[in-house]
Amino acid sequence: MDRLKEIREDRNLKQKDISKMLNVSQVAYSYYEIGKRQIPIDILKKLAKIYNVSTDYLLYLTDEKKPYPKSMINKEKN
Repeated sequence: MDRLKEIREDRNLKQKDISKMLNVSQVAYSYYEIGKRQIPIDILKKLAKIYNVSTDYLLYLTDEKKPYPKSMINKEKN
């Protein structure tokens, strides 16, 4: 996934920095970046929060980076 690498580098972060935030190995994260391993949904959600982008952007479903507004369901739970 070139997009993951691009976003990470734009923020001057290293793979080891993101892997620590995600609590995964640096190798696992590198596999996500190169598309050798599918990103689990929980990791995808964390990445979207870390990078402040939508999951659709990370999955190449849109070129719009801006995350969606929080859902009413999540607001009620907090």
